[in-house]
Amino acid sequence: MACRISELVLGCRDPELLTRFWCDVLDFVVLDRMDDGSTEIGPADGFGGPQPTIILSRRDEPEPGKLRLHIDVNPTDRDQDAELERLLALGARPADIGQTGREQWHVLADPEGNEFCLLKARLNPL
Repeated sequence: MACRISELVLGCRDPELLTRFWCDVLDFVVLDRMDDGSTEIGPADGFGGPQPTIILSRRDEPEPGKLRLHIDVNPTDRDQDAELERLLALGARPADIGQTGREQWHVLADPEGNEFCLLKARLNPL
């Protein structure tokens, strides 16, 4: 027997800001809003499908140290350059983590500074 990743939890100051950002990036919808201001977003078919949901968990203060987990995304309906333009227009910004400039991916940060990578390979949509 094996496990599957069902949810990713990201602590953040402004769950609504990141809800809008990540829903637009991933074509997700809001699945639940909790009393503490946290939200759960995911594919329209909801929890338990092939993609994990993301819980944007309200935190007043960021947790100390660098986030040890980051999200990688791949374009599904356009090339990497066009997707980079779209992500920047949504509020992502370039992040410098010591890249050489020869990588086949782009390191970005969401509106709260959480790093993620836009990979080059184009994947089929689910």
